[in-house]
Amino acid sequence: MKTVGRIALGALALFVLLIVLIVAVNFRDEPSLPKEPQRFASNPTLVERGAYLARAGNCAACHTPRGGAPLAGGLGIETPFGTVYSSNITSDETTGIGAWNSAEFFRAMHNGRSRDGRLLYPAFPYPNYTQITREDSDAIYAYLKSVAPVKQANRPHTLRFPYNTQPSLAVWRAMFFDPGVYRPDTSKTAQWNRGGYLVRGLGHCNACHGGRNLLGATSEKLEMSGGLIPMQKWYAPALTSSREAGVADWDTNHVVELLKNGVSPRGSVMGPMAEVVYRSTQYVSTDDLLAMAVFLKQLPQAEEPHPPDKPLPRDPAVMDKGGKVYEKNCAQCHGDKGEGAPGAYPALAGNRAVTMPSTANLVRVVVSGGYLPSTGGNPRPYGMPPYNQTLDDSQIAAVLSFIRLSWGNEAPAVSQLEVLQFR
Repeated sequence: MKTVGRIALGALALFVLLIVLIVAVNFRDEPSLPKEPQRFASNPTLVERGAYLARAGNCAACHTPRGGAPLAGGLGIETPFGTVYSSNITSDETTGIGAWNSAEFFRAMHNGRSRDGRLLYPAFPYPNYTQITREDSDAIYAYLKSVAPVKQANRPHTLRFPYNTQPSLAVWRAMFFDPGVYRPDTSKTAQWNRGGYLVRGLGHCNACHGGRNLLGATSEKLEMSGGLIPMQKWYAPALTSSREAGVADWDTNHVVELLKNGVSPRGSVMGPMAEVVYRSTQYVSTDDLLAMAVFLKQLPQAEEPHPPDKPLPRDPAVMDKGGKVYEKNCAQCHGDKGEGAPGAYPALAGNRAVTMPSTANLVRVVVSGGYLPSTGGNPRPYGMPPYNQTLDDSQIAAVLSFIRLSWGNEAPAVSQLEVLQFR
């Protein structure tokens, strides 16, 4: 009995030690809050800079639901663990952040902790925002304090157990969250470092373009390596692969055009990235876009597999069926040989968006339509209508297989199961 007691006591001691370690890890690198309220000195210049930074960080995308009041929250963000609802970040003092001080706001950005001490869910991308400087945080705070107050209570999250508990979130943070400011790489230029700060921190690009594990955490080792956006069924292509969305061999100005206008001589954006350009990057300054382009062009590129030694197999029945669907629904815009129409409809022949390994985006475009963002540089973009009511799964699989295996394209055929998975 004494042995059993010692084992139980030892297990209890280890458990307590583990709890202490988890708590300690969750409070590491956390800035102390002032004991006395401090007056925050705002001014129009600071507010203007904060508005710019908030737009660069695309805050409105999550905090302004369609038809809702600006930045009043309430947008449901679906995750594999349930739904997280964005919070009210207007200047209302009871339901927004009007009663917050700048130190509390910085703690939320840097450490993912709310004013009342609660741990925040990483649907709010504080794993990226932790890199934001105190000066930029204060500017965003000044802007948000200038936003008209909206009295709208925050909607409770609907996460499943145990993900809806603070202890489980504390464990997640202890495993995957590492607070810290952006540290410039002294071997790189100031322009590269500015781009890295925007891409890795404020722009939180790897929130979509980074791979995620089973617990929803991104891995720095897989930075920008591509991944399926949870619950949206769109694939954010790898920025480290010339087969997907890598821009290492692009002209820098073409990268800037893509981020500014949503279209460039080398490609165009659709799906979630179209919203990013529409709401955010088209308003980013040319200098900052150039910095982002320089950083993105220098991302380490993955070694690409060798092309197949011989043509991939083609099912004659599928190719015939897909060719007929293409002729009836696609050729008028994209051309009989997939050549497209410059400035209007993208070419499908030799298009890496067509031949990349993941077929998710192809299915999503055919099912839901493909729309470029309306921007200052491309105010009236052409779009592609949805075919979800026109084509069944077998027709979609056939036409996509036809496109991926025609005009010099060599990519595996698309199955009906893939269509069903991404529809």
